[in-house]
Amino acid sequence: MPTPPLSADPHSHARPAEVSVHHLALDLRVDFDARTLSGHATWQLSRPAGSSATELVLDVRHLHIEAVLLGNSPEGEPTEFELGPDDAVLGQALRIWLRPDTTAVTIRYQTTPGAAALQWLSPEQTAGTRPFLFTQSQAILARTWLPCQDSPGVRFTYEARVQVPADLLPLMSAENPQQLRSDGRYEFRMAQPIPAYLMALAVGELEFRPLSARTGVYAEPATLPGAAAEFADLEQMVTAAEDLYGPYRWDRYDLLVLPPSFPFGGMENPRLTFVTPTILAGDQSLTSLVAHELAHSWSGNLVTNATWNDFWLNEGFTVYFERRIMEKLYGRPYADMLQVLGHTGLLHTIQEIGPTSPDTHLHLNLAGRDPDEGLTDIAYEKGDYLLLTLEHLVGRARLDTFIKEYFARHSFQSMDTASFLDYLRRELLDPEPGLEEKLQLDAWINGPGIPAGAPPVASERFAAVKAALRHWQNGTAAAELPTAAWSSHEWVHFLHGLPAGLSAAQLAELDAAFGFTDSGNAEILAAWFPLTIAAGYAPADAALHRFLTRVGRRKFLTPLYKALLATPNGRERARRLYAEARPNYHAVATVTFDALLGRPTE
Repeated sequence: MPTPPLSADPHSHARPAEVSVHHLALDLRVDFDARTLSGHATWQLSRPAGSSATELVLDVRHLHIEAVLLGNSPEGEPTEFELGPDDAVLGQALRIWLRPDTTAVTIRYQTTPGAAALQWLSPEQTAGTRPFLFTQSQAILARTWLPCQDSPGVRFTYEARVQVPADLLPLMSAENPQQLRSDGRYEFRMAQPIPAYLMALAVGELEFRPLSARTGVYAEPATLPGAAAEFADLEQMVTAAEDLYGPYRWDRYDLLVLPPSFPFGGMENPRLTFVTPTILAGDQSLTSLVAHELAHSWSGNLVTNATWNDFWLNEGFTVYFERRIMEKLYGRPYADMLQVLGHTGLLHTIQEIGPTSPDTHLHLNLAGRDPDEGLTDIAYEKGDYLLLTLEHLVGRARLDTFIKEYFARHSFQSMDTASFLDYLRRELLDPEPGLEEKLQLDAWINGPGIPAGAPPVASERFAAVKAALRHWQNGTAAAELPTAAWSSHEWVHFLHGLPAGLSAAQLAELDAAFGFTDSGNAEILAAWFPLTIAAGYAPADAALHRFLTRVGRRKFLTPLYKALLATPNGRERARRLYAEARPNYHAVATVTFDALLGRPTE
């Protein structure tokens, strides 16, 4: 199967159709005192047959470029380079002069302390006694710590050498060490080609616990025992995924539990998924997030959206795949709960964005905007809903065959929406006359909201939750409701189903019966706190303060700050809390909250 042509990427200065990169040799020193990475990056180059291009264009943002040299050595022949104007979204173009026979360039550089991809944590911000560093490169932040062609349509293999303090362990999206080296010098290799947004580095006081021959978990020592217990089913997840859509192609699948400031639930860095500690609920009830990141090993990492306008191709397939994994492991009623929760989130997002907004289309137009604006439930849940509708029309067996073949034929390639639609029509829709019209394909891709005719979603376990809600509203005491066997999903659905305008006294009854304020489950707390904020329920204030100043997961924080803003004098309270919490948040999160609340004065 030929590789689809490179799509023009509105979020990259690079011109890979003229000269592209295909292998990286990286050598970095991690300086916690200066909060910088320094060293050099050597890129091996490719040109199309007959190309006479004499300029390589890379993406950089707030990098200090010390020198650019032709060849593989940091002491090689200097060449001319130029940094273009600084764009608020894209950063700068690094233009490098090449000779016609140039096959490699080496760039000596240093990051700045404020590099947006790098989160430097003091010991007080971790679960241990030593500092911590982690990167978050998606969507276009790789360019803040690595001069690169920062487009998901460009893939490369890499090797790296990293120098760190002797008592800290570095990890990358590559083959990883499992124990400390006395000299603090480590080597890494990634043999499968990846896009720049999947470049990852973490350094901290970390230990490793194997879970099977090919899976394991890294975490700070205090977190590791609980994490290993929480992820005991990891090998079964990988096996279930392979049974569905083909072999796992990345050798190992390990998890790294990060400190709480990580802005996302997880990040699917190949071979080493980064996960938030907020999923350590103690009962494996939130591990669908791990199934989601694992599914990215096929949809996203193996077949990658060509540009961020095509983001739904990564996330829609991944959500569908995630729920199929959870169904295989825990049964259809469990997966149905996840589907209903996701659908509820989708309806809320459509209402919030605007039912007729083009930002509710699957294929987006994010030119001129930060692609992070496309990271909404539209790509995830509307994309999944399209596949669910397709399953409803053609049957699960046919759809599974199509998806498995799609991953196999396009492995280690990028895919744009137009190319995918051509493939979908050719392989699945065209052989059955009228099927595309029944599906309303164009309405899904290029239309707002949810097309009419999408199948309903329902959950028998949530039907019991709704019955309990009715009983409580009709006067049954909270303590008498039949909730003993509920999972965290049922509790979240219960909290979301409570009517608006509950009084502090009503919340006190629920809290006394179910202990919401003292819950160790972040999903439950995130659903509980908006109710306590709206009612002025003071007994939850201290727990809310701890949550906002400790947890950095943007999914949880955004609704809480918005809930605060909706109360009398809430802006002052929200800004005060944010000023205290902001140093614990990653730049991905602070960009959102600075716009929402205003950046606190130093």
